[in-house]
Amino acid sequence: MTIPLSVHYSDIEAASIRLHHQANLTPVITSRTVNDRTGCQVFFKCENLQRSGSFKFRGAFNALSSLSEAQRQRGVLTYSSGNHAQAVALAGKLLNLPTTIVMPQDAPAVKRAATQGYGAEVILYDRAETRREVLTQQIAQERGAIVVPPYDYPPVIAGQGTAAKELFESVGELDWLLVCCGGGGLLSGCAIAAHALSPNCRVVGVEPETGDDATRSFHTKTLQTVHNPDTIADGARTPCLGDYTFPLVLHYVHDMVTVSDRSLLQTLFFLWERLKLVIEPTGALAATALLEKKINPAPDSRVGVILSGGNVDIRHILTLSEAL
Repeated sequence: MTIPLSVHYSDIEAASIRLHHQANLTPVITSRTVNDRTGCQVFFKCENLQRSGSFKFRGAFNALSSLSEAQRQRGVLTYSSGNHAQAVALAGKLLNLPTTIVMPQDAPAVKRAATQGYGAEVILYDRAETRREVLTQQIAQERGAIVVPPYDYPPVIAGQGTAAKELFESVGELDWLLVCCGGGGLLSGCAIAAHALSPNCRVVGVEPETGDDATRSFHTKTLQTVHNPDTIADGARTPCLGDYTFPLVLHYVHDMVTVSDRSLLQTLFFLWERLKLVIEPTGALAATALLEKKINPAPDSRVGVILSGGNVDIRHILTLSEAL
């Protein structure tokens, strides 16, 4: 049974106040090359330049700063393949509260190193043998810690929505907004902001082809799952949308599409070479959908694209590019 709509634009506004002077006001950039290639006016929201390297800092800081003093003293526990881990670790450091992260053994080394560098305790697990949610709950019961999930948590969703809020406040109304989707936290929050600030904007979520659970869920209106999808977009390997994000996606999002790993790599290199932006694979999902014409905007449409993160292991990506 799903939960009724749990996050509203007023929650995003409140999150924006908490994040003032804490999160970076990330730049919005344009490219004549991209505009010529797509026939649109494209606005890239560069969350790869956010603190901790991704949009995840927004939701993590909003969630942790919303805790009571008694809750903070219990410490925070979460599970993540990397970006939410780093964000929670950094937010915990800034707020002076202990954090513990349950992280898969195969998480990118750069993300694990950064998480530990922010002072978090990291507990590793094997994706093939252990469900991270189950392990996290076991640890939480043992320690009495507060669990802050990576996407299916209203304060996290509200925090993520501030990325789109800033985009609309910077460039005005848009015809389209493309957002990557893993568990749906960023997509839900951005769609809520779009509905409030640009009511005629079509919001489209983008997943990797092999991790298409949210796309199938959206089109069938029934929650679908996927198990450990084989994709270079490690931030989109989530098994399914959540109890909070699924109804929000159904209510506010207009469409869902998927892109291939090969296309993702091509977009990564394009962004690196032509826009001089370092983006991780998950962070390039939305841009790939635009460049690969997975949507059909009218000429001169105003299109917003969330570049969600830049925590990339470049050596690993170069190795993958040779294999694909």
